[in-house]
Parts: sequence; structure tokens; C-alpha cells
Amino acid sequence: MTGTEGRARAISLLTAMQERLNAEGQNRLPQRSDFTPEETVQIKAHLGPFPRALEAAGLKVPRDAEAHAAQRLRKRIEAKRRRTQAKIAGKDKIS
Repeated sequence: MTGTEGRARAISLLTAMQERLNAEGQNRLPQRSDFTPEETVQIKAHLGPFPRALEAAGLKVPRDAEAHAAQRLRKRIEAKRRRTQAKIAGKDKIS
């Protein structure tokens, strides 16, 4: 199976599961637990992590790249502040 065939099959697995869930009256996205382990491996191998796979299949709205970058920046700044505070607290104990 070529890369494009595998990708198409993984997308068809996700969309088919979404259709089945909708037919059953369940208003949710497909989850890993809805698939066999082999299907989950195939989906993740061709489409990446499960949330990204749902985005690739058009089932989930893609995440906002700018918001994600801003969140990473905030986390780095907070971590730096914690490290600095820990250093300051450590110096106070030594004196």
C-alpha cells in the first residue's frame, strides 16, 4: 500500500466511523477506543496523532497555530519565572 493509499484508507476509516456514530445518534467525534488496535496504528501511522488525524479527515476544526505558539511562549516564560524564583529562594537559605 502506498503512502497516498494508506492515507486515503485512514481517512475513510475515520469518516466511516463518524457516519456510524451519527447514525447511532451519538453526537461526538470518533475516539481511539472505537477502532481496533490495528486500525488505530494505521490511522496514526499515516495521519499522525489522533487529534491531527481528525483534522486531516475534516472532522475537527484545525487548531489555531498562532494561539498554540502563544501558549508555548507563555509556558516558557512561566517556567523561566519559576526557575528564577527557585534560584532566589535557594540563595536566601544559604545566607
